[in-house]
Amino acid sequence: MKFEGRVWKFGDNVDTDIIIPGRFLNISEDRILAQNCFADSRPDFVKNVIPGDIIVAGSNFGCGSSREHAARAIKASGISMIIAGSFARIFYRNAFNIGMPILESQEATDAFSEGARVSVDLASGEIRDLSSRNRYTAKSIPDFMMEIVKAGGLVKHIKAKGLV
Repeated sequence: MKFEGRVWKFGDNVDTDIIIPGRFLNISEDRILAQNCFADSRPDFVKNVIPGDIIVAGSNFGCGSSREHAARAIKASGISMIIAGSFARIFYRNAFNIGMPILESQEATDAFSEGARVSVDLASGEIRDLSSRNRYTAKSIPDFMMEIVKAGGLVKHIKAKGLV
């Protein structure tokens, strides 16, 4: 799986309340969740995301509550993947459960700024700056997690395996 897009840069400790404020948690439709992604911290985010764009963030991305809504809002907004120095444990699992590819790479996080154009090879973990041609590496994703992403999420993966 390969991705290419423009970087949306975020810092450390981006919590789920920043991603999708609590007042939107009664919404279950992904399209409407997406319209409210980063509503308070970056109100123009959704209007300016181009499908395929990539979030690059610092450490502990997705900390806070265990709400799956945060990962769903990001994915539905058009963001193709997230690269961060590290992820909060529950967000990490929620992202994979919905088929949102994520990678951990502190060196890429440090290297990229808002608006940079990057390409990512999820299988190899290679992240490339399309302007400078610099290359960075990410922690590899376990094979069983890659299967979940390729299937489009955990539920689709389980159904494809005939387990439900």
